[in-house]
Amino acid sequence: MQTQLTAGDTLNYSAQVPDYPASAGWSLKVRLAPRGTAVGSGAAVTLTATASGDVYTVQASAALTATWAPGAWGWATWVEKAGERYTVAQGQITVLPDSAALAGGTDTRTHAERTLEAIEAVIEGTAGRAHQEYEVAGRRLKFTPITELLVLRDRYRAEVRSQQAAAKGLPSGKLLVRL
Repeated sequence: MQTQLTAGDTLNYSAQVPDYPASAGWSLKVRLAPRGTAVGSGAAVTLTATASGDVYTVQASAALTATWAPGAWGWATWVEKAGERYTVAQGQITVLPDSAALAGGTDTRTHAERTLEAIEAVIEGTAGRAHQEYEVAGRRLKFTPITELLVLRDRYRAEVRSQQAAAKGLPSGKLLVRL
């Protein structure tokens, strides 16, 4: 199964399970359940694959996936036959928001993009500040040192670059070449 799906897109993939072929009477099922931020805004879904020879095809319509909440979803596949059941794979898929259905002004940035922007705003706001901490009316305020902010900024810049490269299908990180 893929690692990402946009809500409102058709889920369609094929799988072979050599130890449990459809031609031997096995059926394949997939269960997807929301995790974390997706919990509470989506119900778990169980899909039954169709078989052609020994190839299982799993499909969920665009109308069905449009109801899936954006966020992390766990999935598991298993085979069944005559009272027997065996789990064959498990994983996680990220459901992305349907851009065609988003309301105007919706923030579709990743956590890394939002955090990078916040760190850069703090850096700009602290550029002229001479004190690391101060006290006013009994309340103590402490600021993150600029050196720590710069380290965090660089870390989040790298994460954003990696996400952008992955979105374009490019390798993330450094590519070393020997001549």
